[in-house]
Amino acid sequence: MKLNRLNLLTLGVKDMAASLKFYREGLGFDVSVVGDETQPNVIFFKNKGTRISLFPIEDLIEDIGGPLALTPPEGFTGVTLAYNGKSKEEVDQVMAQALAAGAELIKAPQTTSWGGYGGYFKELNGFYWEVAFGPDWQFDDNDMLIV
Repeated sequence: MKLNRLNLLTLGVKDMAASLKFYREGLGFDVSVVGDETQPNVIFFKNKGTRISLFPIEDLIEDIGGPLALTPPEGFTGVTLAYNGKSKEEVDQVMAQALAAGAELIKAPQTTSWGGYGGYFKELNGFYWEVAFGPDWQFDDNDMLIV
């Protein structure tokens, strides 16, 4: 057997209620909440492709078995999440939606060095999202980028 897929990407977040509001109301993700909506235990996204979940960061540190002194990273961690659009206009629309929901603009959408179009925003927990379009990109029936 080969480890050749990624089923779930769990993001450790500081404030579950604020994160729920940002992703569900601000960005429009369809989610399933485990626990009380005011203080969820875990949030699962019902998105296409690789699934995302949100989990309290302190609980995630404990679940991993890390030392109690382990603290969440600050600043850029070397990981980005990506939304691949099908047009420049879609990139602009998604970026505007994220900013209206309270995301911080990191890099405004612009022509990229590789011939595409994209930019970056940072959401309230410090996770960086790339929103990009490539003129030669193709998508499968699940709107996943064909690579």
